[in-house]
Amino acid sequence: MSVDTTNDFATPAELEAKRSKALIVGIAGLVICAAGFVLSPGNFYRSWLTAYMLFLGISLGSLALIMIQHLSGGGWGIYRRIFEASAKSVYLLVPLFLPVVLGMSTLYVWTHEEHVAADEILRHKEPYLNTPFFLVRAVIYFVSWAGLAYFLTRLSARQDEGEVAVNSTLQRVSGAGLVIYAITITFAGIDWIMSINPHWFSTLFGFLMMGGQGLSALAFTIIVATFLLKHGALEGLLKPYHFHDLGKLMFAFVMLWAYFNFSQYLLTYAANLIEEIPYYITRTSHGWQYLALFLVAFHFAVPWLLLLSRDRKRNPYRLIWVAAWLLLMRYADLFMMIAPEFAPAGENMHMLTGEHASHFYLHWTDIGAPLAIGGLWLWMFFTNLSQRPLFAMRDPFLREALESGGGH
Repeated sequence: MSVDTTNDFATPAELEAKRSKALIVGIAGLVICAAGFVLSPGNFYRSWLTAYMLFLGISLGSLALIMIQHLSGGGWGIYRRIFEASAKSVYLLVPLFLPVVLGMSTLYVWTHEEHVAADEILRHKEPYLNTPFFLVRAVIYFVSWAGLAYFLTRLSARQDEGEVAVNSTLQRVSGAGLVIYAITITFAGIDWIMSINPHWFSTLFGFLMMGGQGLSALAFTIIVATFLLKHGALEGLLKPYHFHDLGKLMFAFVMLWAYFNFSQYLLTYAANLIEEIPYYITRTSHGWQYLALFLVAFHFAVPWLLLLSRDRKRNPYRLIWVAAWLLLMRYADLFMMIAPEFAPAGENMHMLTGEHASHFYLHWTDIGAPLAIGGLWLWMFFTNLSQRPLFAMRDPFLREALESGGGH
């Protein structure tokens, strides 16, 4: 396979229309969020955090998949440009974190000195859970993620220019980067989600974050790859076995999500500790139990059964529906992690009564925030994707990925 110009494998013209529509949707979502900020700031901050974690998960999950592919050399690296465009979109998520910073006093009870003084557990956790250190850690996370995205895409561009020595550099950066990713996303999950209920803790939470982000990235990549195939950009190049590879990975991550969640629940049930059980009591009562059963059925059981089919995994126009559904389930799962800790008016339950349970509720900001962040994020993603050819043309594994049935 030979490539003469960088214009080969360019993105389809339809991508520009999608890019414009995404920006319009993002602006419309921002208008809804602005109304939420004025009329119901508590719900706005909670909804923004939930939507933010979904799209952060796609970016960081894609970043991790790039690094795994550089280390493994797997044939599914044919999707590398999609992974890279998603990972680079983390740049936009840096300023979009500002509402979380502004809403800290609403989201996190440990930001209030009077609550810390009256709570022995919070007093013990104060050296870690305090506003200055929280912000310093956030800066470290974003510098790490943006730095990895920058160096990996910059090295990838140098590889396109023919620098053979870059291949080994990409592997070294990816090896160190996976360690950095695992550490930073574990602590970011603790800071941004787990500390909403500062009395609860789980040693599995970092694995839950990583598994969920990997699943989000795979589902999104399948959707984009199918769109590109439909519009002729990769016609004759992307084959059924390429989608089969991603389908198998998505199948594995669905089982991984179920395994981590069941393990966390089982350990909490067996230990029966007063610090841990309110988290699950909240999510199995007051109407939240129906969402819990919904997630068991439609985040695990139904996708698991559908993905057992080899034919479905090899047909992108059937697989895309499973991928789109799982992306919706990722939002529902994050909603389940965050929303039960808040009252319908958006206040953290710990700041109201010190209790843990609120009745199930939805708010219109739960629609506005995903539209705002999702529209802007997609606009940035489409911008990134259109800047480079759809294939990493000098990837040493590209020929094998295009000509073989996947794997090494």
